[in-house]
Amino acid sequence: MVADFNVAKSPKDIAFYASLLAAAFPVCQVMTIMYWSRLSDRIGRRPVLMIGLFGYLVSFLMFGICRSFYWALFARCINGLLAGNVAVIKSVFAEISDDTNRPRMMALLPLMWNVGSIGGAAIGGIFADPTHQYPRIFGHMEIFRVFPYLLPCLIGCSITVFGLVMGIFKMEETLVREPASRTMDTRTPRTSPSSSVSTLATESTQLLTEPAQPKQRSMRELLTPTVVRVMATNVVMGLGVAMSDQAYPIFAASDLSDGGLGFAARGIGFSLAVSGVAVMYLQLVAYPKLERKYGALDCYQRGQKLLIPVYLAIPFLSLLTSRLEESIDASTPVPTSPSWMSHALGEYTLWLLLVLLLLARTTGTVLAFTSINLLTVNLAPSKSELGFMNGTQQLAMTTTRIAGPIMAGVIWTWSIKHSLPYPFNSHMVWVLCAALTALSLHMSHKIPESVNTFAAGNSKRNTNDDV
Repeated sequence: MVADFNVAKSPKDIAFYASLLAAAFPVCQVMTIMYWSRLSDRIGRRPVLMIGLFGYLVSFLMFGICRSFYWALFARCINGLLAGNVAVIKSVFAEISDDTNRPRMMALLPLMWNVGSIGGAAIGGIFADPTHQYPRIFGHMEIFRVFPYLLPCLIGCSITVFGLVMGIFKMEETLVREPASRTMDTRTPRTSPSSSVSTLATESTQLLTEPAQPKQRSMRELLTPTVVRVMATNVVMGLGVAMSDQAYPIFAASDLSDGGLGFAARGIGFSLAVSGVAVMYLQLVAYPKLERKYGALDCYQRGQKLLIPVYLAIPFLSLLTSRLEESIDASTPVPTSPSWMSHALGEYTLWLLLVLLLLARTTGTVLAFTSINLLTVNLAPSKSELGFMNGTQQLAMTTTRIAGPIMAGVIWTWSIKHSLPYPFNSHMVWVLCAALTALSLHMSHKIPESVNTFAAGNSKRNTNDDV
């Protein structure tokens, strides 16, 4: 898409502009995420979610009809400014769950994220520029010739419209507002002593029976050492994931001479779609069992241990692809020749390794993000602080979504422009992703085991864990 805008001076600069386009959404989201979170505390979760879905609908249409890089950038900014749904939906899930189903409920959040990320990327790759990819079906439709990226955006709009309809007619408000503690008439008339004693007794009974408003903790009280450690490892891990999310499409689309795979848009979309097959099983079946057996903190660490070797292995697929291309040039175009069969076997091996690595990467991401969401909820000392914890975590994660794509694009562009040895060649961005994940894993070992317990449901939690 960025290449079609003709904004890049050379093919090697495409990654930089693609990174700017990807980073526009989280940059604008950072500006408004706390506003939408606080607004949902005042007017309810449901209306804020509906506003966010409407914003998605408008920005998708704008993005689909863009004809220039700056118009696409503007559409991404509108999308980010109206995207308060992520933090709000975490509060909704916390409000409708309890200790018996909280791990399974929190597992739905990264499930939706992974299905949306993988499915959205696959839809974009498969249905982009339909007049050239599928000329028999869309070749006569002038609208898709003028706007080659409108079709995948329309598919996204249809999904958004479905969510809006379901939210308007089916979703119930989950925010339960606390009733006022009591109302007193300060203009009490003078009465006899016996009447005053009776009034005092009545007011004393009201003080004992009516619920008191919970004391609002300050930010300093909430940001305990344990909370800071969890948020810090979350940021470092999230930065590595954000960089890899941006790096893979660039890596897959880049030429073999630049250390990529040389895939077309359809190949990239297909590879992402295949890797997303296991997400539903991992989120709904595997993760709740693993969390019950090992705890959220251990699952978080296991996910990072899986991601490190995957990041290091992915760029070596370019070397295998180069060997396959060399075998094609050296072979004769005879289907029965051993060289041709060897090439076919090598291509199957390449796709098998790619799918396995992407499945392993998805598994590690599922374990890490599901666990960190659950750990964040567990950190809240009471349900009245769930919004603060979820908003703080989302603000931290959005920051990584800003820095990650930009860093990945800049590092990739720099590495392929300079002929340097490993690890400063095209492997550099992947090595950095692995290093960040290793650092996050090291930091997570300083987090106490008490984070595996929902603090808001345990008023007797030992405060020494936060020292």
